[in-house]
Amino acid sequence: MSKKYQEYSIEDFDKFDCLKLSKRFYLVLLFVLRGYIVWLMSVTNMKDRVSTMQWIYPETNLFFLSLISGVIGLWVIVVISLRRPNSANWVKVFWPYCRTMLVVALLFDFIINLISFFYWQLTSITWLTCQGLIVFSLITLCFTSKRMEINLIEFPQALPQK
Repeated sequence: MSKKYQEYSIEDFDKFDCLKLSKRFYLVLLFVLRGYIVWLMSVTNMKDRVSTMQWIYPETNLFFLSLISGVIGLWVIVVISLRRPNSANWVKVFWPYCRTMLVVALLFDFIINLISFFYWQLTSITWLTCQGLIVFSLITLCFTSKRMEINLIEFPQALPQK
């Protein structure tokens, strides 16, 4: 059991003696939630609220579909933010499946882009290829991360008071 922790230092652990979350969690979340990030950037741009959104999502329907696929990412953020000792039982139940939920969100987002390319002709083949490469890379990162694997096994426990 202790061999899996030997490459980590004291700074890699949080106040509950759990390994801090992998940066790969956050990288995947950034991609899954890009629709919401673009939406926030466009809302905060006082000069031109639409240009940022149109630059990243030339077709408005793709933006809305990205928001739909990002709902899973929002759910993962809720679970991550409520992950602490004495949290509700549903958080403990959902926590080990966060990686699976992120992979499902990535695949769902890619399927939406496939449909938008083949059925609605909303995207280009270049965008679809880039999207596929990014999704494949992020899924690979999710399953090759030892730290993420440890994160999903651990759940914070209340430490005894000194």
